[in-house]
Amino acid sequence: MVVAIRKDLDIGKGKMAAQVAHAAVNLALYSEKKNKKAFRNWESFGAKKVVVRVSGLEELYRLKQMAEDKGLATSLISDAGLTQIPPGTVTCLGIGPAESSVIDDITGNLPLW
Repeated sequence: MVVAIRKDLDIGKGKMAAQVAHAAVNLALYSEKKNKKAFRNWESFGAKKVVVRVSGLEELYRLKQMAEDKGLATSLISDAGLTQIPPGTVTCLGIGPAESSVIDDITGNLPLW
């Protein structure tokens, strides 16, 4: 599983961590129901989660399309806007879980957060 977060947003580390957690939980719950094999494989190998940076919203949407074209689950997270950023601001994108090599084809060139 990879979560890509926008580096163009001015949000604190706690807010960033919460947004990443939302994406990871959404994907885990979805895959546990819809793709049990991928979920069990991911879980049995330590439930790896990697966080990477993207330049902005356009790059998130591009990654989302690439992941969905490969049949991967995605979770686009929008903030409620109660604290640091306006309501509905898209903050991050989760992809997976899936084989690392499949996700790496999409996100392998992105810098780690």
